[in-house]
Amino acid sequence: MTTRRLLIAAAAALVLLTAPAAQAADRVTVFAAASLKTALDAVAAQWTAETQNKAVISYAASSALAKQIEQGAPADVFFSADLDWMNYLGEKNLIDKASVTRLLGNDIVLIAPKDSTATAKIAPGFKLAELLGGGRLAMGDVKSVPAGKYGKAALESLGVWASVENSLAQAENVRAALKLVATGEAPLGIVYRTDAEAEPTVRIVDVFPSDSHPPIVYPVALTANAKSDAARDFLAYLKTPAAHAIFKSNGFRLLE
Repeated sequence: MTTRRLLIAAAAALVLLTAPAAQAADRVTVFAAASLKTALDAVAAQWTAETQNKAVISYAASSALAKQIEQGAPADVFFSADLDWMNYLGEKNLIDKASVTRLLGNDIVLIAPKDSTATAKIAPGFKLAELLGGGRLAMGDVKSVPAGKYGKAALESLGVWASVENSLAQAENVRAALKLVATGEAPLGIVYRTDAEAEPTVRIVDVFPSDSHPPIVYPVALTANAKSDAARDFLAYLKTPAAHAIFKSNGFRLLE
């Protein structure tokens, strides 16, 4: 090979070795509330198709995810099902506070297995304990899981909490509560409307009045340790019309 050809080959190799890292696919680690799974998986897939970057998403109760971030878990984005856990991390300076966006809203509903004949009109003093018929009411943990906290607040507001507080099947997250009803292990449950609509083996008995519980808000933010442009791009993508269309098709309300 001539000297000229050797120089050209060396130059080409150098270009490949020093190509900007941005040209390679980047990974973003997202911690998201369990109730977001169906919609957020679809949003992430669309983002990947458009950018070639990949979102690795861990789903669990917002409380569990916030505690993991507090303990040093390497998340880039936190997508919570309530403001309390976002504020919890904010107070510890573990969230990029300037990036916090109140993105989505939801409803909580009373559900039953698809073949159940249970009927109810949710109103003050409604006979929830009688509807249970000695069974358990599936809910997220009422002390920490957002859906459980919203559910307890609604039952207290409606004056029926005392009649069912000893008949609960408390789950680690809202999707686990949904499964208890879907498999017939619990005759009734309280979950988000979006969860109920995503599960064909349950049906909505009735929707809890919006004034019976605090507003359901899903905030999303970068963590304090998020440094990559891809993380910021993913957060920005959640606010685009394309992402909004997916969230709306899955039953979420847009708040921003």
